[in-house]
Amino acid sequence: MQKRIAILGSTGSIGTQALEVVDHHSGLFTVEVLTANNSVDLLIEQARKYEPNVVVIGNKEKYPQLQDALSDLPIKIYAGEDAIVQVAGMSTIDMVLVAMVGFSGLRPSIQALEAGIPLALANKETLVVAGDLVMNLAAQKRVPLIPVDSEHSAIFQCLQGEPNNPIEKILLTASGGPFRGKSVDFLRKVTRCQALNHPNWKMGDKITIDSASLMNKGLEAIEARWLFNVQPHQIEVVVHPQSIVHSMVQFADGAIKGQMGMPDMRLPIQYALGYPKRLPNSFPRFSFADYPQLTFEKADVSVFRNLTMAFEAMKRGGNAACILNAANEIAVDAFLKGRCGFVEMSSIIEKTLEKSSFVAQPSFADYVASDKEARQITTSLINAR
Repeated sequence: MQKRIAILGSTGSIGTQALEVVDHHSGLFTVEVLTANNSVDLLIEQARKYEPNVVVIGNKEKYPQLQDALSDLPIKIYAGEDAIVQVAGMSTIDMVLVAMVGFSGLRPSIQALEAGIPLALANKETLVVAGDLVMNLAAQKRVPLIPVDSEHSAIFQCLQGEPNNPIEKILLTASGGPFRGKSVDFLRKVTRCQALNHPNWKMGDKITIDSASLMNKGLEAIEARWLFNVQPHQIEVVVHPQSIVHSMVQFADGAIKGQMGMPDMRLPIQYALGYPKRLPNSFPRFSFADYPQLTFEKADVSVFRNLTMAFEAMKRGGNAACILNAANEIAVDAFLKGRCGFVEMSSIIEKTLEKSSFVAQPSFADYVASDKEARQITTSLINAR
């Protein structure tokens, strides 16, 4: 039988590449649900091609356009954030791929787990914000949670066949982004266009800016802490400009296992959708002849302060990472809109962490309240500049 997939965030970078994987394996996968937040034109195009059972647009104002464009097809059409959450738990779904951006991915992820549906998670914020809650729920429901981020997929793959061997250290690789080796003075003059010019990966705007500031690597470290049940001191960030070694695991005997491959997000997406099977494909292959040197270096935390703040939030625990994530989402949006500078983002996030209320043992309601408060504080800091 074909595996019925729900792709939440189908019009984004991960969502569109997931549909490419489906195209390569149309006999194995069928699209049951497609959702998008604002990109209604692309969602209509996807819906007409894949004819899913359900389509949801987050922006309710675009519902009439979606409904009119698909009126000749037997597709159920809904709108709003609550609808996206509800469809994530549909009984006709075999796997949910959460490819949404930011805090918005948390509720649908929880809904899928509550319904006992395997989760392919490309939304790192779900675990950054509420990792303890989400991982406990997955364990309680005995639901597989398979990471899609290239780094976490690499670690997940390295751990296959090692069920009784504890992790000594996770080596989380980072490309270093477009500003590796640059000074703070250089970063103060960085433009939106420069920051969106990633040397190795094709990603959405938000995650590309996070990669340029190394906040993405800080969020990934927090995500790894929960996914693989390790402590902050067991996670090390290693800058690897070629993006060929996607991450590594060191075991108690000192041996290190790494996962290598081309910087192509379709590979971890396909691995998650097809797990535990490795499916064939025609994607470009890695050749050592093309990469005669693979290099590794330490991250410069004196320049990229976001990485330090992320580790501090991870060590503090409670709702600190939730605050960090919310502040970062608002700051990145402000930078993309020309309302603050590249370096200023770090200062704004730092001030938000200082001003926000700390909760040591947060509930889901506390996470929601913390996210809201942090966004308000960050927005006021930006407006007061």
